[in-house]
Amino acid sequence: MLVKTFGGAVHGVDATLITIEVSVSKGKDFYLVGLPDKAVQEAKIRIDTALKNTNFYSPKKKTVVNMAPADLKKEGAVYDLPIAIGILGATDQIKKEKLKEFLMMGELSLDGKIQPIKGSLPIAILAKKLGFKGIILPLENAKEAAIVSEIEVYGFQTITEVIDFCNDSKKMEPVRINTRKQFLENLDNPDFDFADVKGQENIKRAMEIAAAGGHNLILIGPPGAGKTMLAKRFSSILPPMTLHEALETTKIHSVAGKLGSKHGLVAQRPFRSPHHTISDVALIGGGTNPQPGEVSMAHNGVLFLDELPEFKRTVLEVLRQPLEDRHVSISRAKFSVNYPASLMLVASMNPCPCGYYNHPDKECICPGGSVQKYLNKISGPLLDRIDLHVEVTPVSFDELSNSKPGEKSTLIRERVIKAREIQTSRYKHSKKIHSNAQMNSSQLENSCLLSKECKSLLKNAMNKLDLSARAYNRILKVSRTIADLDGFKNIETNHIAEAIQFRSLDRDGWAG
Repeated sequence: MLVKTFGGAVHGVDATLITIEVSVSKGKDFYLVGLPDKAVQEAKIRIDTALKNTNFYSPKKKTVVNMAPADLKKEGAVYDLPIAIGILGATDQIKKEKLKEFLMMGELSLDGKIQPIKGSLPIAILAKKLGFKGIILPLENAKEAAIVSEIEVYGFQTITEVIDFCNDSKKMEPVRINTRKQFLENLDNPDFDFADVKGQENIKRAMEIAAAGGHNLILIGPPGAGKTMLAKRFSSILPPMTLHEALETTKIHSVAGKLGSKHGLVAQRPFRSPHHTISDVALIGGGTNPQPGEVSMAHNGVLFLDELPEFKRTVLEVLRQPLEDRHVSISRAKFSVNYPASLMLVASMNPCPCGYYNHPDKECICPGGSVQKYLNKISGPLLDRIDLHVEVTPVSFDELSNSKPGEKSTLIRERVIKAREIQTSRYKHSKKIHSNAQMNSSQLENSCLLSKECKSLLKNAMNKLDLSARAYNRILKVSRTIADLDGFKNIETNHIAEAIQFRSLDRDGWAG
């Protein structure tokens, strides 16, 4: 008898339907075809033992399991459940009516328990798209899949529960969550607040501009000046995620297997802070079975790189393309996957190996040429892609001892949200552009109209600082954001001047 069950294979952040055909006929031996990897081939041993331990049996006849499409490689142990249910259906041990209505995935333990899987959200989206009634998953993945509306999501702990469900011998209730309610409940309640920061008003201003326009930012200053402390508070002033952004982010975390059993929707913007020993593959994504890297995990959030020059050169250079294109393409001989990577880069660094170059009080002890050598660890093209270069100076005793609290993150955030609303209105006809940092050349021409005074000021800056065309575009984008924060329709000279001062590393004064 031939029975069909349905599963899904995740590639990138999308899923593909896998049809599992099970045929039991006269003869002997077990055949598993359809380009399975080693883990899929081992499914027979797990299934045989699991069925035996749950008082069911595997047929001693010729059993052929085909996984279609046959030219797509099947990876992992996640197909155990649909194969096992298909075998039970083909041997008339369970009712077969529900098998065509549900998509199912899960790894089996030897005692019949169902282990959690990765990528249940993309699979649930696929099930809805293809018109399935619902999806059967491990209990740990049910909340994650229940984000998708208009389909029934059932979470089970054992294969016996799945069999009872198929046989209608026990009534089961689908898992339901109110996505919008959960989203609103989990909106950012910042653990870190800018009110705790003494002084550093110029840095706060730079971070406000970066948050308002979605710009990349680098902080340069001596050790102990507060670079890491400020960076950790950056996410507290970012605007809350939209429901669409939250779904996108959740999908990536689902594929990476980073969602716990208690988490459904990721409502807070990600803040990723990898160690400087990270490899280029771990940062960008990849591997034998490609997985999202840190740049994709930081999608719609912040990637913080502390002590930027300490990262390997090859690691930093792979950031060039994602910062420009806002997605990562990982190619292999037979396939390629795309991961979104629309992030804000926040980096920090010392100005020299000892950390005290240009310090107002302490003397730099680095030998001649070492400062330049240290800065050269970060390539010019990468620095070009960072919109704001901000010098962090040590906080004076008077500022530290001042008991007056600073401006709260919530107040700064309100201004940021207003600026973002202006940008949303400006780019409402564009699907890919949501902030000033994402503007293309045509958008720059339309949105950044300059007066003669502004052009003259910008021309002088270009000539004196020897800026590249990309740096020119960055200045325009930043000045557009400053104008939005101030509520101006057109860019004024003071907006241009403020944007130019945030190009510290382009000046000749650096590194002597």
